Amino acid sequence: MRAWQAAYEHVFGAERLAELDVGRRRTGWERILAAPDEQVLVAEHEGEVVAFASVGPSRGAADEGELYAVYALPSAWGSGAGPKLMRESLAALRELGYRAATLWVLEDNPRARRFYEREGWCLDGARREGEHLGVATAEVRYRIGL
Repeated sequence: MRAWQAAYEHVFGAERLAELDVGRRRTGWERILAAPDEQVLVAEHEGEVVAFASVGPSRGAADEGELYAVYALPSAWGSGAGPKLMRESLAALRELGYRAATLWVLEDNPRARRFYEREGWCLDGARREGEHLGVATAEVRYRIGL
C-alpha cells in the first residue's frame, strides 16, 4: 500500500490514499496468492520486501499474458529492483507459454509510463475510462512481445 500511495498521490490525493483499508487489501492478496494461474514475484533488500510484481493470463485475450502490477517502495526507486522484477516477470510469462503480454496503466502516471517504455513496452492504442477511489480515471494499454 505504501508503494501505491507514493505512486498515485498526485492523482488521488494523500487524504483518499490514507483511507485505504489494509484488511480489504489483505483479502485481495490472499485470493491472488492462492490463484493457480497467477504468479507474484518480490524483490528484497536486507530481508525486507521492497518491490513486487504480479502476472498471469490476460483479462482481455485468452492467448496473452498480463502484467497486473509492479510496484516499488520509494526507497527502492532507482535501485534496479524494478528492472530486475520486470525481467523476471516477462520470463515467468514466457514460462507460462505466452508470446505476448499487455498491461494497463493510468494515463496520468508519467513515472510508470517512462519505466515501461524503457523496458520495451509500447502503447497499442487501447484506452479505457473508469473510476478509482471516487476519481474518474483513464488508462492506456501497453504491449510487449515475449
